[in-house]
Amino acid sequence: MGFFQRLKQGLTKTRGGLTQKVDELVVSGRPIDDDFYDELTDILILADVGVSATEDIIEKLKERVKQKGVRDTSACRELLKEIIIEEMNIPRPKLQWPLVMFVVGVNGVGKTTTVGKLALRFQEIGHSVILAAADTFRAAADEQLSVWAERAGVPLIRGGEGADPASVVYDAIQAAKARNNDLLIVDTAGRLHNKKNLMDELSKMRRIIDREYPEATMRCMLILDATTGQNGIQQAKQFKEAVEIGGIILTKLDGTAKGGIAIAIRKELDIPVWYIGVGEGIDDLQAFEARQFADALFGDDESKKN
Repeated sequence: MGFFQRLKQGLTKTRGGLTQKVDELVVSGRPIDDDFYDELTDILILADVGVSATEDIIEKLKERVKQKGVRDTSACRELLKEIIIEEMNIPRPKLQWPLVMFVVGVNGVGKTTTVGKLALRFQEIGHSVILAAADTFRAAADEQLSVWAERAGVPLIRGGEGADPASVVYDAIQAAKARNNDLLIVDTAGRLHNKKNLMDELSKMRRIIDREYPEATMRCMLILDATTGQNGIQQAKQFKEAVEIGGIILTKLDGTAKGGIAIAIRKELDIPVWYIGVGEGIDDLQAFEARQFADALFGDDESKKN
């Protein structure tokens, strides 16, 4: 099964709660009135699109319906899809090397596994990668990342359980500079129960990177579990208080998630989704493409590229 088919499979629940209901709503011959828009609003909110994003989408749909002189709801499906694509299609800034990718997220979202998959992904397209095991709070994280580093064939700098994460980052920077690596990926601890400690820890690591590796670009990637729905938005807001988030990696779009959360994230946080994960396989992390996501969300065949 190709990635697009796995993505469609992963969005099965969302299609049942969103596009299936939209298809039932946009029946030929039904007039476009307030009841239609109210029902569509409920459908979007129940699919985890979020209140703010839903209101924005509905307003844009009303404008287009008016502009195009649409009178039948059956024409609204494609308009809705195009609006969602536009909402999600944020240009990602070009990566500049050397790069430090700071990976944050609460425990259980697939953070360490995603770090391993990122390492493999960049290594396979020709970039030299090194990993830093800075999640020294969780004993299993070190060993788990070691397995992924071995699978990806990249070096790992580790300090062991209880070590100062900042010292691990310092050592990793020295190793990255000595080996002339393109990319240093830092796996961090995911504790939100004590935000002050988290902020202090992340800030300290950031200061070390700024001081020891000024020539490198830094990008912080937040891992969110798609199954957490609106709770993921709250997690993102808390992490955003601690560190500047450059992009979202949405994991576990595996059939149990409401994929509408990707749209809510874009609206609420103004942060692009960079990657999505649709399974446990090493190739199940792929770059996010708005049109591909919308095609899978609406159960359509993948759009032909121009």
